[in-house]
Amino acid sequence: MNKRSLAVLLRARMRPNNSTKLAFSPLPNRSRARAMQPSSDNANKPQRDFEHVRDSMHSAISMNKTEVIDTVLNDFSEGYFSLCYENRRRLLLVLAKEYDLNRTQVCELIKQYLGVLGEEAQSAGHEEDGVLGSFYRIERNLRHALKPMYEGLFERLNMHPGGLKVLTSLRADILSILAEENIASLRALDSYLKEKLGTWLSPAALELHQITWDDPASLLEKIVAYEAVHPISNLLDLKRRLGVGRRCFGYLHAAIPGEPLIFIEVALLKNVAQTIQEVLWDDPPIPECEATCALFYSISSTQRGLAGINLGKFLIKRVITLVKRDMPHISTFATISPIPGFIQWLLSKLASQSKLAEVNDISQSSADRSGSAFRENILEPEEEKALMDLSEEFVAGKNGMERMLNLLTSKNHEWSNFAPLLSILKTPLLRLCARYLLQEKKRGKALDSVANFHLQNGAMIERINWMADRSENGLHQSAGIMVNYVYRLENIEEYAQSYFSTGQIHASDDVCRYVEPLNEHQPATDKRG
Repeated sequence: MNKRSLAVLLRARMRPNNSTKLAFSPLPNRSRARAMQPSSDNANKPQRDFEHVRDSMHSAISMNKTEVIDTVLNDFSEGYFSLCYENRRRLLLVLAKEYDLNRTQVCELIKQYLGVLGEEAQSAGHEEDGVLGSFYRIERNLRHALKPMYEGLFERLNMHPGGLKVLTSLRADILSILAEENIASLRALDSYLKEKLGTWLSPAALELHQITWDDPASLLEKIVAYEAVHPISNLLDLKRRLGVGRRCFGYLHAAIPGEPLIFIEVALLKNVAQTIQEVLWDDPPIPECEATCALFYSISSTQRGLAGINLGKFLIKRVITLVKRDMPHISTFATISPIPGFIQWLLSKLASQSKLAEVNDISQSSADRSGSAFRENILEPEEEKALMDLSEEFVAGKNGMERMLNLLTSKNHEWSNFAPLLSILKTPLLRLCARYLLQEKKRGKALDSVANFHLQNGAMIERINWMADRSENGLHQSAGIMVNYVYRLENIEEYAQSYFSTGQIHASDDVCRYVEPLNEHQPATDKRG
């Protein structure tokens, strides 16, 4: 594909009824995966095709003839991608259940191990070498028995040309099925494959590549297709993101040529940007020699099947090292990041607390105060008053929380275009956003997925920015608020370790101030200026 073809493709993608993103679920969108595989005439054939693919899968697992294994693997790969959704699901369940480990053998070996343990106790240290020899033999056999049979398929595909791409597609399908139904054997299959992929895609196996306008159009098309944070609007937008004052880096793997597994976009700026508009070319770029900040403003994965494998951690660290080496005058490494879960969390809180407030008002005249124990101070008194002072011409509601809920769910985010409403909502939304980032946890880690990603990589929360993303998506997911995470080179490992071990979140004094009145007895954060 040349640049002219890419321009045509981009224009097609920007038509009103075309989504700017590829569908994230691979199962309904398999035409794209099929296009990367050898053509097959078997796509619409009946049931016997399932049996054929099942047989080729069995051969790929059990066959020992190395001279024909490539043919078998090709046959399996082509056959798998020709299957419809339901047959792929059936095949993956067969793989998970019928090619699992042999538990009867495992139990027998455990009995043998316990038997040797009893013999050792009776021998009181005599014939030690013989007993140890028995232990080593059984342990070796146990290690082998605890490997599921489908490991052979994964190992062989990994060594097969194009096989790594097949494995990532297999896992993408597994994840899509698990999102709909929780199947224990399929979870085990996913866990095993995820672990294998994580090993095979270690940083040593990946090539860091700076993506430029001179790269093949086929690679640039992948950047356009998979940009998940700030969609690329046209060819000029793409050229700007790869031009002066901007960088784009991706991880490539030799087994999936011409397609970055993950890529990150960087802006070279004088200061840490407070809005995404500053990054997406409201103004011409500054001379690169004047830049002191490298701002990461988008990181996107191209492989759904690599979900949960933290390639981004290694990518960010490699990019920081590279930029620092090539541009020593860059002293600050930061992000301007979305907060994808904030509004969903807040709307849920507002809805539940508004109802509890209403129930509590009704029960105040009676002895029933059961709802009071669950009530939470979502709004400060002055915030409540400001919302209740609003004319019903703007918003209705029996209390401040209900009014805020109605404003945030208004059609076309009308509140964001009216200065008096912005003024009233700014303080409570920034405060509640700080609470969400600093205090709301899931299994001891930040509830927000993007926050968790950067915090586990060793960043700190530096600043929360009001009306930083006025796009439809920005208003929908975070009321236009964005956050700056900063990577301080001298603290990255320390911050990552403390977050991993205790869930400690490091944040600046400015961010912590938003929640200090409610957090005097909860040292969940570490204040750093």
